[in-house]
Amino acid sequence: MKVHELNVRRNKSSKRVGRGISAGGGKTAGRGTKGQGARTGSKSKPGFEGGQNPLMQRLPKLRGFRSHKVVNELVYTGQLNSFKDKAKVDTYALAEAGIISSPFVSVKLIVKGELSKAITLSVQAASASAVDAMQKAGGSVEIVARQARPASTKKADKKA
Repeated sequence: MKVHELNVRRNKSSKRVGRGISAGGGKTAGRGTKGQGARTGSKSKPGFEGGQNPLMQRLPKLRGFRSHKVVNELVYTGQLNSFKDKAKVDTYALAEAGIISSPFVSVKLIVKGELSKAITLSVQAASASAVDAMQKAGGSVEIVARQARPASTKKADKKA
């Protein structure tokens, strides 16, 4: 006979308690003596500790969560007048000018203020009215992918 040929019952039947001393679960039937747990119909809520502050209330709670949604930084048409006419402007140029925080963020162009220069702008998003305003000024808008951050060299330095 092999192991896979054995005919084994998986579930053991539950022990019948409260049927006398000889049955092995007599008298108090595993409930102890006296008290709330010994009585019939007693069910305290999960986590109840007899009036003591329960463990899940005693422990400190974690603070919120961090959203991984990429938030666009806004650039207004009026801010683009600081660049030279016929200039090609991308996120690096916007970051150097101090209009956005970093060249690696997602940027959206929105209409606010007058645009008087013809500029070719490369950003991740633009409103339809902003694209119209750029074209009226003689410029254009290119929708490009967000610039990825360069890989960190700290791990490579530690290994070497």
